[in-house]
Amino acid sequence: QVQLVESGGGLVQAGGSLRLSCEASGRTFSNYAMAWFRQAPGKERDLIAAIGWSGDSTYYAGSVKGRFTISRDNAKNTVALQMNSLKPEDTAVYYCAGNPTSRTYTSGRYYTLWGQGTQVTVSS
Repeated sequence: QVQLVESGGGLVQAGGSLRLSCEASGRTFSNYAMAWFRQAPGKERDLIAAIGWSGDSTYYAGSVKGRFTISRDNAKNTVALQMNSLKPEDTAVYYCAGNPTSRTYTSGRYYTLWGQGTQVTVSS
């Protein structure tokens, strides 16, 4: 069974950058499409970026396109989210997730693996 652990969250000023990392245990990481979701207080958890098995297929939500970049390293069992030009509205708990297919689904119901979440706070 694959387990996910996120790191890299924190407090940053608007316009700054953060890099989130998600490390997966288990030898089947490369069989999962991976994604980052976020949930702000009082709001639903939404997908912001997803990446297929080999990394050649990616999806970004419109709100982060051009600012965030998702990547993965199957040799190291990691997936990362580089976040640039951060805005106060990016403040949320960010979750790493995996689904056991090659598809970059946008709905959380397809994702069977979830990390514990990491807080990102962007001050104005």
